Amino acid sequence: MQTRLTIGQFSSMTHLSVKTLRRYHDGGLLAPAEVDEWTGYRYYDPDQIATAQTIRRLRDLDMPLGEIADLVGTADERHRQDLLAGHLRRLEERLSQTQNSVAALRRLLAPQPAELRVDRRLVPATPVLAISAVLDQADLLVWYARAMAELDQLLAAAGRVAEGPPGSLVDNAIFTDEHGELTVFLPIGDPPTAGRARAMTLPATDLAVTIHHGDHDDIDVTYGRLAHWALDHDLQPSGQVRETYLVGPRDTPRPEEWRTEIGWPVAAFEGE
Repeated sequence: MQTRLTIGQFSSMTHLSVKTLRRYHDGGLLAPAEVDEWTGYRYYDPDQIATAQTIRRLRDLDMPLGEIADLVGTADERHRQDLLAGHLRRLEERLSQTQNSVAALRRLLAPQPAELRVDRRLVPATPVLAISAVLDQADLLVWYARAMAELDQLLAAAGRVAEGPPGSLVDNAIFTDEHGELTVFLPIGDPPTAGRARAMTLPATDLAVTIHHGDHDDIDVTYGRLAHWALDHDLQPSGQVRETYLVGPRDTPRPEEWRTEIGWPVAAFEGE
């Protein structure tokens, strides 16, 4: 099934803001698959997900726009690798963030990436203790650590323990607008509440679920592949994504051991 994605849907699936996608289009880096001649609305193809994320990684690495256009516009794999290798040589002394971006780029450019294991899961309604806030994308990590520590302290003071691993609900606006709501939670029935912490029930939902291995610098790649899997199975990813931190920085300081479960609500396309 060939599916056209709105710019908002494509933004959620690639973690590139609508503003950035428009800039890529205007700059000749990534043209939509279709532009409605009457409304001017941009529509994208699922196969463009990896290309969009590749461009993002190359921009993270400060590759010149002309080289990026050359790299994504050629089918010559040797030429692509030569361009990439030449630029990487200029970045050998960059800090760890550069190294993480390079690893993500190599994963995106792999001709045959490792098979993504995806499960379809009907999740029942789940009571949790939660804290929510509307945040800028750049503030997420610091806010998350503080909010989760607050939940831990509240449960410890009440002599309670969580009934499952921690998680979060991620508003798509965090990716489309770089500003949106994040909810962190610990599963527990009839939780104590105080301060910002409140009891809530996560609604029952149908999820497409996969596991991201390692730190979160390239988690957008797993998001994109999960969204592509859903579209290939005639399912539409929509709604707040649930991240569950099976193993994370609370468990080990070694990022290579982290395991994050990504659960994206899915539904059949209307009319099917």
